[in-house]
Amino acid sequence: MSFRIIPTIGLVYVRYDGHANMTDTLQAFTAYAQHPDFQPGQKQFVDLSALTGWDEDYLELMKAQAKKAEAFTGNNAETLIIYFAPSDIGKKLARLALRSWEPFPSVVPILQENEIEALAILGLPQSSLDQLLSTAD
Repeated sequence: MSFRIIPTIGLVYVRYDGHANMTDTLQAFTAYAQHPDFQPGQKQFVDLSALTGWDEDYLELMKAQAKKAEAFTGNNAETLIIYFAPSDIGKKLARLALRSWEPFPSVVPILQENEIEALAILGLPQSSLDQLLSTAD
């Protein structure tokens, strides 16, 4: 898992490659939350298009989501999270994540299978992730 903060548009791009596990996810999230460009309420684009599997540790997933909720909802911020999941395994993980956000009304998670629509929901004019990431910064 990797992340990239694009402060000029208030967006965090998160990418899962290969097999995901909650230990790596929590380590990356801790690094993100301590990053100088971190701000509560940043829009999140979680790219699950390259996910091939995950450790299916539901208890650790819920712990990770609770830790994220603390950071996302600071200063009464609202956070929009787009889960871009064109594959079945990505959709499965995204659906679990969506359910885990139900107790947190200030976190708005959306599952999206289409890249262009996912970017549009975030209010971004780019038509692809490659375009977004190449023009950022």
